[in-house]
Amino acid sequence: MLVHSLPDIALLISCAIVVDWVVGDPRWPVHPVILIGRLISRLEKRLYRSPEEGGTASGQRLRGALLALITILASFGIMAAIIWTGYRIHTWLGFALEVWFISTTIAARGLKDAAMKVYKPLKAGDMESARLYTGYIVGRDTNDLTEAETARAAVETVAENTVDAFVSPLIFALLGGAPLAMLYRSANTLDSMVGYKNGKYIDFGWFSARLDDWLNFIPARLTGLLLVLSAAVCRGMSAARALRSIRQFARLHPSPNSGIPESAVAGALGIELGGINRYFGQPNERARMGWPIRPLNREDIMDACRLLYIVSVIWFAGGAVIWLWLH
Repeated sequence: MLVHSLPDIALLISCAIVVDWVVGDPRWPVHPVILIGRLISRLEKRLYRSPEEGGTASGQRLRGALLALITILASFGIMAAIIWTGYRIHTWLGFALEVWFISTTIAARGLKDAAMKVYKPLKAGDMESARLYTGYIVGRDTNDLTEAETARAAVETVAENTVDAFVSPLIFALLGGAPLAMLYRSANTLDSMVGYKNGKYIDFGWFSARLDDWLNFIPARLTGLLLVLSAAVCRGMSAARALRSIRQFARLHPSPNSGIPESAVAGALGIELGGINRYFGQPNERARMGWPIRPLNREDIMDACRLLYIVSVIWFAGGAVIWLWLH
């Protein structure tokens, strides 16, 4: 059973969200994203050709596209085979497997836990640990970050990944269960591993980066609306300002998608995100989102996580209502 009725897929999604809330990212068994990452690394070693090895820009783009297609098709096919086999053995086994694997494509708890590893040292005044854990979730230099800059990095990470780590995989799960959710997760992993605009990956990772942009286009806009709705039920946040912020600032972001959740969170909280980041010692001006109505502080990390969890509750409640109504 791979084609689900609407109430059945709604129940799958609601159950997967609960599993994510309770379990998070387990250390065992091996997380599917780790396996996807290993596949990408092995394929990259076989397909990548440096200029010294005769690699051309067009050739690198073709090889990079082949890497992406093999990865997403393998992820989809293997997952479809596992789920199909589970349902053939027993309906409840197939259901349990599908709930589990959908839960591994989302990471509301994992994202919150990563942000809390930054928040707790900040609250304790331990800037060294806060900077260390910030370095685990962002690519910028973190050695000299102030408390406000550290908090900004964590808030931006939570905001941006509300799309990638939650809404997008659930939209694909809604359309095609665990196999399509895993296809999305593999595409997102490709972008995180090879989708860089640097000398090595600017051509080889071009297709992976564009694929991630295409797949996140609609989910990012839905996430913006969900964040506005979430801000409306949070004391001290402004839904109207979040919506105005999306309209004014989202287009300034170099990504066609990331500016939407970041500007929504900035507007909701009344802070400014973006600004100067340093990479390998070199300053880089990032598009500024929102209005600095007040200084950014560590409590904004908690508020960003609160918005993330309200979005997850909306999804859970929506799935539960659909199942109860149509079942």
